[in-house]
Amino acid sequence: MRTVIFDLDGTLADTSGDLIAAANACFLDMGTNVRLDPVADAGTAMRGARAMLRLGLSRVGPVDEAEVDRWYPRLLDAYGQAIAVHTMMYPGAVEAVEALRSADARVAICTNKPERLAETLLAELGVRKLFGALVGADTLPVRKPDAAPYRAAVDRAGGSVDRSLIVGDTETDRATARAAGVPCILVGFGPEGRGVARHDPDAIIGHYRELGDSVDRLLGAA
Repeated sequence: MRTVIFDLDGTLADTSGDLIAAANACFLDMGTNVRLDPVADAGTAMRGARAMLRLGLSRVGPVDEAEVDRWYPRLLDAYGQAIAVHTMMYPGAVEAVEALRSADARVAICTNKPERLAETLLAELGVRKLFGALVGADTLPVRKPDAAPYRAAVDRAGGSVDRSLIVGDTETDRATARAAGVPCILVGFGPEGRGVARHDPDAIIGHYRELGDSVDRLLGAA
């Protein structure tokens, strides 16, 4: 049984608009003039809440990690209150997942988004039922690029690590694949675009219509 594990932010869905809106709400509450740009700073949004806070704070002075820690839960709260205003699945993503399921592949999500927020987002987007399991940043004591969350996602989906792969969009996903000893497909339509080639993935897809062929090549046909 083949198993395909997906990252969420920047891979299945473009979440940058809502993430940056939540960060900007925090900067407004801080009383700063800093605002992140939904397009130019989208790559930072894909690296998470702390990365956005560090970027914004760095634009007004030295970054105080205690300040990042203080605002982190407040950013998550703001994000959770408006989690699917601008967010949308990438073109062809739903169809690609459905095609994998029709070919008897197991599919699941392994994300560094907190599990509660990931569950909420997938429910809001109406796609939670497509995935056999979800492992978030806080599901286990460790997160990607540690291999444990990936292995847990495969196991909970009912698959086997030795016939699985990860689909992601960042160096973290590539490092996770290396740690787990599995192939990695990176998307070339996320915030980093074709720049993901520098991470030396096993395949890059420019649209989800290409996913099936890449999975067949790396894991064998169903």
